[in-house]
Amino acid sequence: MGSRALYGPSLDSPDPVLERNLLEDINTITRNGERSPNLHETNGVLEVSSPLRREVLNRSVFSMKPLDSDEMDLEDAKSEKDRDKSGRSNRVVRIPNQALLSGLAYCLSSCSMILVNKFVLSSYDFNAGISLMIYQNLVSVIVVSVLSFFGLITTEPLTWKLIKVWLPVNFIFVGMLITSMFSLRYINVAMVTVLKNVTNVITAVGEMYLFNKHHDNRVWTALFLMIISAISGGITDLSFNATGYAWQVINCFLTASYSLTLRRVMDTAKQVTKSGNLNEFSMVLLNNTLSLPLGIILMFVFNEVDYLSRTPLLRLPTFWLVMTLSGFLGLAISFSSLWFLHQTGATTYSLVGSLNKIPLSVAGIVLFHVPTSVENSASIFFGLIAGVFFAKAKMK
Repeated sequence: MGSRALYGPSLDSPDPVLERNLLEDINTITRNGERSPNLHETNGVLEVSSPLRREVLNRSVFSMKPLDSDEMDLEDAKSEKDRDKSGRSNRVVRIPNQALLSGLAYCLSSCSMILVNKFVLSSYDFNAGISLMIYQNLVSVIVVSVLSFFGLITTEPLTWKLIKVWLPVNFIFVGMLITSMFSLRYINVAMVTVLKNVTNVITAVGEMYLFNKHHDNRVWTALFLMIISAISGGITDLSFNATGYAWQVINCFLTASYSLTLRRVMDTAKQVTKSGNLNEFSMVLLNNTLSLPLGIILMFVFNEVDYLSRTPLLRLPTFWLVMTLSGFLGLAISFSSLWFLHQTGATTYSLVGSLNKIPLSVAGIVLFHVPTSVENSASIFFGLIAGVFFAKAKMK
């Protein structure tokens, strides 16, 4: 579902909210010299929140402790065969080329998520986007809860104080996901990707007025190019659908609102948690859990219950398989994004995220046989290049 990245699966494109918040967190850490929120320091020794990582760290720390004479004698008595086994064991644990692997995982999961959602909504002609969102979010809640239960990740307990603080953000979050579903049903993947650039324009203006944040001329030039490409793309779109475009415009405003509101709520939310922190996995769990009751209410409002009772799709095992896959892909975006960001950095992460939209757009046109023209293709390509230019301008 998406990008909605770490805060929830992304439905239509690698989520700019995820990219923006992750990059700002990394930039803040870089500027202030702070450590990652998952690391704590006690008496000069790093403590890692994940028990798995803590075990690895403890082994590394203990291996550096000085040995006394008896221990040294025992160590000298080890056979060469034991040393070889130890060396082979250590080599197995290490994964080579993690930067490349994490980048491929991020690109494949984000592209696959969008294409699978489009396939469910258009090719299967599934007219219940809210129900699809609920099912995907339920998959996310179950998987994150299981991983947290076994200690592979850490999440904050969902207290009533935290829920009250987070609820306004969650309303916007649900609206963002639903409008993404609705727009993706009517608009081709390439145009959705280009139109999502409008979100950056709205967010930049909001940052200027709400947070007194000023951008240089390169950023505004890139934003202007995004607007031109979105307008020209809409005019030349041979499969233009007014309903889909209307939902996408609403989605752009909701996505920008989510990003801006999240910045205000994050500090307050951290104050009401037990640890004084709120990591990305806790936000995934929090957002997706709170979205379930609201989504069920909206199912009745949009009369999806009646549709679900009549559609034969729910009797197809392959349909359930595809829907479940989309839920896992949403979480894969969250995990691979975090992995890729830690293996590379903010600059590489942002650029790859922008460049990844180019093959995604091409795949969307080819796989779904989208009618296009030279003018429309040029507008789409122009918008994608403007997105790359914007990513680079933000790094200056």
